[in-house]
Amino acid sequence: MADLKALADAVIKGDQKVAVEITKTALEEGAAPKSVLDEGLIAGMDIVGARFKKNEIYIPEVLIAARAMKMAMEILEPELVKAGVEPVGKLLIGTVQGDLHDIGKNLVAMMLKGAGFEVIDLGVDVGPEKFVEQIKASNAHLIGMSALLTTTMPGMERTIQALKDAGVSAKVMIGGAPVTQDYADKIGADGYAPDAASAVDMAKSLVA
Repeated sequence: MADLKALADAVIKGDQKVAVEITKTALEEGAAPKSVLDEGLIAGMDIVGARFKKNEIYIPEVLIAARAMKMAMEILEPELVKAGVEPVGKLLIGTVQGDLHDIGKNLVAMMLKGAGFEVIDLGVDVGPEKFVEQIKASNAHLIGMSALLTTTMPGMERTIQALKDAGVSAKVMIGGAPVTQDYADKIGADGYAPDAASAVDMAKSLVA
């Protein structure tokens, strides 16, 4: 049988070619798609997240690992759907209105996918109305908002107010360089994460 530990290692090393090959082999040999996801991709990204939190690796290494995971996930996803494997949760993510920064948001999105979430990425410069419209259309459980500028942070508060006004019950988590736990508490966000690995933990706790 294909070695799922080797798949986790390929993800950790960011070896896209090996990650894709092992994923294909595992599925051809009849491995359960959920096992490939849990014991291979998620296991690898969990270690990447833990190392990132301890400052043993940095954003470039995390991005390389996340790309390897993403390439393998493209092969695995149709099989997960066929097998009826439900995602851990569904999350809508975007950078708030007026802000065009997306590296942090993309990293969080990739790591959440690596943790088994279905992620809908709205991109950058997303206004409150779009968050409301898309959350209603997608029935996502969670919303992730990012801001890198202090001047765009009020967009988070406006969006939370718009969601409340629209009667949306999804939980909201926020992050970005200038964002703090105090700010999250002040504007009524359900969660705050200082980095991508913590965002995965926060998302898991909010859907639990």
